[in-house]
Amino acid sequence: MWVEAWRRACNGAAKSACALAGCVAVLPMLAVLYHVVRMGGGAIDWDFFTQLPKPVFEPDSGMANSIVGSLVLIGLASAMGVPVGIIGGLFLARGRGSQWAFWVRFAADVLHGIPSIVVGVVAYEWIVVPMRSFSAFSGGVALALIMLPTVVRTTEEMIAMVPGTLYEAALALGAPDWRSTLHVLVRGARAGIVTGIMLAVARVAGETAPLLFTAFNNQFWNFKLDQPIASLPVQIFSYAVSPFDQLHEKAWAASLVLVVIVLLASIATRLATRGRHEIIQ
Repeated sequence: MWVEAWRRACNGAAKSACALAGCVAVLPMLAVLYHVVRMGGGAIDWDFFTQLPKPVFEPDSGMANSIVGSLVLIGLASAMGVPVGIIGGLFLARGRGSQWAFWVRFAADVLHGIPSIVVGVVAYEWIVVPMRSFSAFSGGVALALIMLPTVVRTTEEMIAMVPGTLYEAALALGAPDWRSTLHVLVRGARAGIVTGIMLAVARVAGETAPLLFTAFNNQFWNFKLDQPIASLPVQIFSYAVSPFDQLHEKAWAASLVLVVIVLLASIATRLATRGRHEIIQ
């Protein structure tokens, strides 16, 4: 009897430790949410989403152009980085034993560890200097380079989890290789791939350093890809280093909006892939 009691006690202790570890892991996120809501919630109003930035002490100041600019930059980065990342991850998953796949995987891991400011400097030298102008396009390229390794490695791991027998069965039924790949491998790993994409988007959504060298900033509306464009991270940086408390409050409000954008995107992804997270067995 004492052996069974000891086992139950150990099991209860292990469950309690896991629950405590889960609470500790969630606590930092809740603390960040609470702090940005407390510091920036009072500055959120209709003008914040509809008006342009104005000099300090002027009423009706907002960040409408920065919100739209951030969405434009994230869209550009996703349009460039996601397709290349998915194709690269598919190549790595299909050719795991090849020498070329080894070097591509190694390059993706190295790129993942490069500081974002270095990526910004490289994009500045590649694009901004030849164009002789900061631009939304250069900012999108910099963010795409940051997104790329996350999408590549996540796609590779998710596709590798799909049973190879399903792919072989599709080939045996007469399906061509490209159709078997898209409709069996990619479709079976779809939920994991989408989750990896959202992780990459969440990372680049708050990047500031590369945008300082590429997209720079803009106090007005701009939808031209060859011109500087505003973004929430850069606007937050500009307001945070100012000596005025009014701008500090606006910076906290912009931080809250940025967190909410990432949170809503993550929730939407979970809802869209609900019930599809289990790999087909």
